[in-house]
Amino acid sequence: MSSGGTAVLADIGGTNTRVALCEGSRLIEGSVMRYRNAENDGIGAVLKHYLAEKGATVDAACVAVAGPVRDGAGRLTNIDWEIDRPTLAEATGAETISVLNDLQAQGHALGHIAEDCLTPILRGLPASPQAARLVVGIGTGMNAAPVFRLGERTLVPPSEAGHVAIPVQTDDEMRLLRYIERKHQGPSVEHILSGRGFERVYAWLCDEDGAGEPLEAQQIMEAAQAGTDERALRAIEVFVRMMGRVCSNLALTTLPFGGIYLIGGVARHFGPYLTSGAFEQAFCDRGRFAEFMTQFPVSLVTDDYAALTGCACHLSELP
Repeated sequence: MSSGGTAVLADIGGTNTRVALCEGSRLIEGSVMRYRNAENDGIGAVLKHYLAEKGATVDAACVAVAGPVRDGAGRLTNIDWEIDRPTLAEATGAETISVLNDLQAQGHALGHIAEDCLTPILRGLPASPQAARLVVGIGTGMNAAPVFRLGERTLVPPSEAGHVAIPVQTDDEMRLLRYIERKHQGPSVEHILSGRGFERVYAWLCDEDGAGEPLEAQQIMEAAQAGTDERALRAIEVFVRMMGRVCSNLALTTLPFGGIYLIGGVARHFGPYLTSGAFEQAFCDRGRFAEFMTQFPVSLVTDDYAALTGCACHLSELP
């Protein structure tokens, strides 16, 4: 695919699938369509319908899956879809087939995202174009993936970082962990850093206060924005601090001097609160390594089609 050609791309989420066409690393304008997963029998049916509607013939196909991928096959936890190379080849007629984890696709998009879709959170220091980078996704779930530039190729190893243990450094965080442990076996970062995780933080604060009723994530954000619920503002601060804490640990693991990129619908909703100081304070709370942490730039990605762009970029680098 390095020489060009037309390819079909899909970004398969838990609820919806976005599909697009590309030429080289560029999405074809006006080609993006959205399909509800519950209304389709599988990704093969979605792609067949899309290509028939567009009247398109493709040389390659790449899909991004919001779930684990191994040996060219991916799976979602909430729908029974087969997402593998034979299924995609039969549906598209393409010779070149690739299946990526959604965070891998986001990683391949770095360097191809418009500046107006990047909001600076922490400035950091300038770095080499070959410096490692990191994508951190917070939405229905949480995950992260390092991004390495190797000459003219991009390597994005898959990860399931949302299922690592919750980092705890304060008494408050320990009480939150104990609260989650009472309700969930093997609590992980995703139990906090996700849409449902945010609701869990608010419910914990209600439990701590001995007052109030649990709310849905949207209700909590609306109450905070209206200034009618002090507990909602506290929940946001707890959530943002944990974002900083987790990103800090990941940064020290992969040393992404090229930048940390926050993606996902939940991350975007917290955008206005990421520059309030709580994120930076938790991110740099590393004792003698505090100054070292100021080297890492952090940005919020607001491009809805970054995963599709990443699929296109990945195909364009294949021999």
